[in-house]
Amino acid sequence: MQADDRVSCVKSDLLKSCGSCRVLVGVTGSVAALKLPLLVSQLLQLPGVDVRVITTEHAKHFYNPAEVSVTIYSDSDEWEVWTQRSDPVLHIELRRWADLLVIAPLDANTLGKIANGICDNLLTCVVRAWDTSRPLLFCPAMNTAMWQHPITAQQVSRLKEFGYVEIPCIAKKLVCGDEGKGAMAEVSAIVSVVEQYLQKPNEPSQSTCMSDHTVDTSGTEDK
Repeated sequence: MQADDRVSCVKSDLLKSCGSCRVLVGVTGSVAALKLPLLVSQLLQLPGVDVRVITTEHAKHFYNPAEVSVTIYSDSDEWEVWTQRSDPVLHIELRRWADLLVIAPLDANTLGKIANGICDNLLTCVVRAWDTSRPLLFCPAMNTAMWQHPITAQQVSRLKEFGYVEIPCIAKKLVCGDEGKGAMAEVSAIVSVVEQYLQKPNEPSQSTCMSDHTVDTSGTEDK
């Protein structure tokens, strides 16, 4: 696709949004990225919600894009869209478009990047440019041994200091066979939290948010 055509496609895609609430889903290189099609499908069932996806390169390994019914943006789009000074900067356009950003799953690598301000791909550039008056929700997902490393708690705490909201990981048998904490929150729990934040976009949800920017998802389970 020619650069001019790609610019036109991006502009058209973001302008044709049919929803009153715009949700940007970030997906990173955890095996929990397998649940991306389900997450997008359930988000689209919320009244008035429109969805776009930003994927990291490693996340692509875990899902079939044909099963995702919305536009998926990746690093190559960032560079193909911009060829001259008048062209849009994709991570800024996506930041402007979205009312809420949910990163599900957030793997250990991207957690570390965000905690330290690194922005070396499309997703982390969107995060670095994010309007902190809008909700940013993150759903950690990693192996139990990685979750238990001391630096993980420090990095999660750092994100919450930025004002981002944690949807905590859960304990279960992981795909690798280990059993323990580190699995991404259930899709139904993530969708429930997104819905609550969209209902009150300009104020914290007292019913779901604790003072340390961690959402309580206990009792929510996928069927």
